[in-house]
Amino acid sequence: MSATLRRFGTAAAVLLLSLASAPASPAAAASGDSYSFKLLAKAAPDECFNGIGKPYPSGPPCAEGQAKVDQAYVWGLTKVGGDIWFGTGANVNCLVSGATLDNYTPVVNNDYVCEYAESQTVRDDPDWPAYLGDQRAPEVWLYNAHNKRKTNKSAEIRAKSPDDAERLRTTIGLRAAGNLDGVVLLGGPALNDSLNLFAFDARTKRFLGSINLPQYGNIRTFLVAEKELYLGVGIGTNGSSGGGVLRWTGSVRDPFAFEVVANLPVQAADLTYHDGRIAATSWPASQPTSPAQLAGVWISPKLADGAPGLNPEDAAGWTQVWHVRQYETDRVVAATYGGGGVASFGGWLYWGTMHVPLKATKVHQQAFPQSTDEAKQAQIKNTQRAISIWRGKDLGLPTQQIELLYGATALPAYDPATATWSSVPTGWTPLYGKSGFDNPFNNYTWRMTVAGGRLYVGTMDWSYIFQDITAENPSIRASAITPPIDPSVYGGDLWMFPSTSERAQSISTTGAGNYLNYGFRNMIPDGPDLYLGMANPMNLRTDPTDDVPEGGWELIKLTAPCP
Repeated sequence: MSATLRRFGTAAAVLLLSLASAPASPAAAASGDSYSFKLLAKAAPDECFNGIGKPYPSGPPCAEGQAKVDQAYVWGLTKVGGDIWFGTGANVNCLVSGATLDNYTPVVNNDYVCEYAESQTVRDDPDWPAYLGDQRAPEVWLYNAHNKRKTNKSAEIRAKSPDDAERLRTTIGLRAAGNLDGVVLLGGPALNDSLNLFAFDARTKRFLGSINLPQYGNIRTFLVAEKELYLGVGIGTNGSSGGGVLRWTGSVRDPFAFEVVANLPVQAADLTYHDGRIAATSWPASQPTSPAQLAGVWISPKLADGAPGLNPEDAAGWTQVWHVRQYETDRVVAATYGGGGVASFGGWLYWGTMHVPLKATKVHQQAFPQSTDEAKQAQIKNTQRAISIWRGKDLGLPTQQIELLYGATALPAYDPATATWSSVPTGWTPLYGKSGFDNPFNNYTWRMTVAGGRLYVGTMDWSYIFQDITAENPSIRASAITPPIDPSVYGGDLWMFPSTSERAQSISTTGAGNYLNYGFRNMIPDGPDLYLGMANPMNLRTDPTDDVPEGGWELIKLTAPCP
């Protein structure tokens, strides 16, 4: 991230100063006092870091260098009875910065290090992509809620065969997990724009095998709907060349059988079951040329029509019912939106948007290069977006109704003819509040789920990484940031809608008690409660004796109050 700001120059300082001056959400006070969080499992240091580009000393414990925790995200999460299965992703902030923002300049600060081409991974294998130099093989974990034990199942994958070991090594991260009929599946994008899947027997906990699917490049979500398992996939790099939805037709004996039940011009992101159909949010194509290739919401045919569930004959029957250009006023910025969490609640379909920090700025600079510092400053400032939260009902029908719950009445748009920015009405009035739940640093609507009659929304909040960026950039460090970001709101947010007629309440705005947890990456219900999978890429925060919490993924149990 810091490399990006150095490239953007002093204009970046103005953007960051403007964000720092934005008020924190007035609802960030502890409305979730009756909720409790319990840490169940946490990533441990797994490497020793002794300087960018230097070999990794043995350990930990580290006789040389310092302990480093690579495993950053609980990226895929699923539950089978009292067993919680999850897959991880390592150093994901480095991977996103490299893959999305084209940052390859190594960076190190008190919180994290990204080595890119200087990493030993790339030095040992020159064919390894530089932007993925900080990738480490993901891990599969099993947490048993009854005996409170956690077991790393990754060694079983490597021990089964060289092919299985190689698939794990070349998986960027295990981004999705699901289960049905005694089979647990975990999957993630792999090198060469392909998809790797791993299967376990849910009863015996035995590893069944793995497979590479070269026709797909990404996976985000599994969903069980009407006793069938579906998964959303993308084609090409990060799904930028289209995607679809697959229906699992496998078994313990044959765990990798699928059929295509949706062909989409975009990759499917999150899935949910709503009103007898499957609804999917989407991420955009790499160069969208139509609204169908933008981030949006798609709905399937009725699962009850024809043969039970979705089938290959339904693949062409999906309908886009909303897209971001119906809200976003700048066409280039619109092309950078992603579709986020989605859930069915009280007869409405709820969903939110996602915004990689500074991605819209990068794309806008490519489309409309600016020559003066003032113009670059305006471009950076006017291309930032916080999440918007939406809901709709009667989707795809003449009576379709859509409401903006949190968002903006106007957004900046660029006019190439005059090379100027102006505030353009979105055509929407938010029912409850401003974008980002009134917090400009809430940039991902990472997950939505319903438990105990309440709708929960987990976000990513990049305010803590912002303070690292400002500390590293000389132009910002020399500036007086007034007022500073309130450290009490560092960390991802968890919000809750008590009903369809009430605004969201904050359950946590501090990463469930660890402000280095910049996001609630995953949530799965346990009756009225939730298991939470956290995202925390602060790989150098490993000292338990200092006054800073530790980095690395966390699995947390949220216990909700009685209704």
